Amino acid sequence: MQDITKNNFDFIRVLLAFIVFVGHLGALSASEKLSFLKHSPVEVAVFSFFIVSGFLIARSYERSSSLKSYAKKRFNRIVPAYLLVVFLCATLLSLVSTLPISEYFGNTQVYKYLFWNSIFLNFKAPWLPGVFGNQAVNGALWTLKIEMCFYIAVPLMFLLFGKNNKYRTISLIVLYFLSLIYLNYFEMNGKAALSRQLPGSLCYFIGGMLLYFHFDKFIQYKNILFIIAIVTVWIDLIFEIKLFSPIMISIIVMYIAYSFKFLNNFGKYGDFTYGIYIFHFPIIRVFATLGLFSNYNPYIMSVVCMFVVIGVGIASWHLYEKRFL
Repeated sequence: MQDITKNNFDFIRVLLAFIVFVGHLGALSASEKLSFLKHSPVEVAVFSFFIVSGFLIARSYERSSSLKSYAKKRFNRIVPAYLLVVFLCATLLSLVSTLPISEYFGNTQVYKYLFWNSIFLNFKAPWLPGVFGNQAVNGALWTLKIEMCFYIAVPLMFLLFGKNNKYRTISLIVLYFLSLIYLNYFEMNGKAALSRQLPGSLCYFIGGMLLYFHFDKFIQYKNILFIIAIVTVWIDLIFEIKLFSPIMISIIVMYIAYSFKFLNNFGKYGDFTYGIYIFHFPIIRVFATLGLFSNYNPYIMSVVCMFVVIGVGIASWHLYEKRFL
């Protein structure tokens, strides 16, 4: 049977982060020549991050010696770098604000931004005074509060059905369909942004959990499951309803994770995906604010922006994140 530790999750996370970056580049650059990038499947990439989390966090909790050990590992992976990007945005973006430095730091919105974003409630204060036309500074951070909720939810789920409870699978399936009801209800009522919040996004996380708990069966039948998943997602797209697609996308993601062995060592140079994800949004906005996409060749600037984002992600991992792990 395949070793669960031999996987392509590092490759998948980099790929998903790149998809999100490309989609946001098309949306935030304000360049007509880059508008085609808006078609990048950002939503699928974000949900796929949740799927990977469901698989890995369930495994992390099950292997942790105690709740304290689990909580410490999860906290150290997410919170330090998250607080870093919040602090750096609040301070360094004063340089691109339309307000003078003294007036910027004298504005209470800066401190509201620091407070609300530091406790993951980004929607309470998403903007900084005079920065990016008072629009959202870092629209990618909304997923982190959901990720933190998932971290809290896993121990509660295990408490609900026990680590080896025979009702575990049926409990997760019930939660899966309850999540789908919420997701589809708000999508059908034109409230897509609300549908992606909890508990709507929980179905993707549970998809990852279910595949972890039934890993051996998944590996045994992964090829036929992959074909079924592709067909089912296509059918769901035709009828514009998410019924089985979350679990089927989970199967597709896990198929990629446990196929293509040549990608197993993709993360040997470091896990810098998180840094890329949390820093890319404000970096793209700085490029747009400085007129780099409009005053210069937008394709060249896109490549430059990409390398800046990658460089910041690598630096964040090696100089900061890794120290907490």
